[in-house]
Amino acid sequence: MRLVSWNINGLRAVFKKNFADWLEIHRPDVVALQEIKCSLAQLEPQMLKPAGYQSWFFPADRPGYSGTAIYSRNAPIEVNYGLGMTEFDIEGRCLTAEFPDFFLVGAYFPNSRGPGLRIDYKMEFCEAIQNHVEKLALRGKPVFLCGDVNIAHQEIDLFNPKGSRKQAGFLPPEREWMTQMLERGHQDLFRQQNPAPEHYTWWNQAHDARNRNRGWRIDYFLASAGFDWDYRCRHYPEVLGSDHCPVELELL
Repeated sequence: MRLVSWNINGLRAVFKKNFADWLEIHRPDVVALQEIKCSLAQLEPQMLKPAGYQSWFFPADRPGYSGTAIYSRNAPIEVNYGLGMTEFDIEGRCLTAEFPDFFLVGAYFPNSRGPGLRIDYKMEFCEAIQNHVEKLALRGKPVFLCGDVNIAHQEIDLFNPKGSRKQAGFLPPEREWMTQMLERGHQDLFRQQNPAPEHYTWWNQAHDARNRNRGWRIDYFLASAGFDWDYRCRHYPEVLGSDHCPVELELL
């Protein structure tokens, strides 16, 4: 089974950039999307239900902002919307799908903005989603938390760490949260299999950053404590359509 997470930076926009072709050719079993930036009323039929897929959408209340979605070739047992916390759910930041052998939590973490203008909101979300995934894990299945976490954990995870210490996504509280997640047994599946530098998942759209591979790794698949299945986790920087690239978890 192949699971893909992708911040598509606008669902309608990415469909104009051959997303349907990518979906047909790549044919992942489940796709968790972040930043759909649309309401259901704005979607054409192929966006609502691409051929061979069922879909679930959790748009933000604010037009053109945030929102998450899941496409799946087989229907999950259940899909739950949000975290039960209005301040996050009005921004459509989390969808949870239960499958026979695992839970998938697709999340779009807040950006802490500038020099941390929204850091308190970001850290409250981090705590809430940590509680959510750890509560799910008590039900006896692996939990995969995937999405745009908006955190570069270590210096290896971004091109210019020394010049980015005061930038959103690389602030000490954000990095410390990821450290304690790993200390609690959660696993950063991509980094476990890809210890080398220069693996990024987001590039600033200015200064030719993508072609020069001057990016950040802020999109993740985290597995709950105790996960010990065979797997492959990779990213696809050559896949265009967004300022992020897809990240895939293949369960073997």
